[in-house]
Amino acid sequence: MAEGRIIVETKDGVGRIVLDNQERLNAISFDMWRAAAAALKGFASDPNVRVVVVTGAGEKAFAAGADISKFENERGSKAAVDRYNQAVSDAYTALLDLPKPSIARLRGYTIGGGLAFALCADIRIAAKDVTVAIPAAKLGLGYGYDGIKHLVDLVGPSHAMEIFFTAKHFSAIEAQTMGLINRVVPVDRLDAVVDDYTATIAGNAPLTIASVKRIIKETVKEPAGRDHELCERLVQECYASADYQEGRLAFMEKRKPRFRGR
Repeated sequence: MAEGRIIVETKDGVGRIVLDNQERLNAISFDMWRAAAAALKGFASDPNVRVVVVTGAGEKAFAAGADISKFENERGSKAAVDRYNQAVSDAYTALLDLPKPSIARLRGYTIGGGLAFALCADIRIAAKDVTVAIPAAKLGLGYGYDGIKHLVDLVGPSHAMEIFFTAKHFSAIEAQTMGLINRVVPVDRLDAVVDDYTATIAGNAPLTIASVKRIIKETVKEPAGRDHELCERLVQECYASADYQEGRLAFMEKRKPRFRGR
């Protein structure tokens, strides 16, 4: 437990990754970053997984950033920093590029690299006890273009500057107002709300969801870089699918559709 670990679960179409390092508020070590990336890649290729949830173990934190206790070993030289940063980047990219919908379930402290990881998910659902911060300015850490660009895309430049310049802890409601969090719910309702979201998403048409996720990613690119042909092809693939036929038939028969992702 002192070293931290990743727990990976799959049930009822939901893939779940749990950051488990409770003695250090689920701070994420090098090995945990690598394991998270591997688990996400596994979910991407698993046809039984329709939606992915990332969360933290226990009740005190999603993740309190990187595991500072391991900095000397994991980030004590330029070569070590480069190796560590690549592992972090691989985990972020695996979640950002996941072709399936993802939800970050948040409790308690969601700080630094933990917050950055949560921001890679498509949807963030938080309990009212959540506290978010990016304390880079208190540690003298550099923060790369990709991470800052992603934050600016979510909250705008002014909020991004406030978050970085102050390194302040913000409440769940403040984070929601900024656009960091989609929904804030009572602590005792968090699991029920997340379970409702995952069941709803898992029951909807996978091809439609995957196409919309991909098209949304195109919309936030610079205009010259947008692949409109890809977007149109994804739309046509939905219309040509067996799921589209099933959706229409289920509607006419007034029953719940049984989508198969093809």
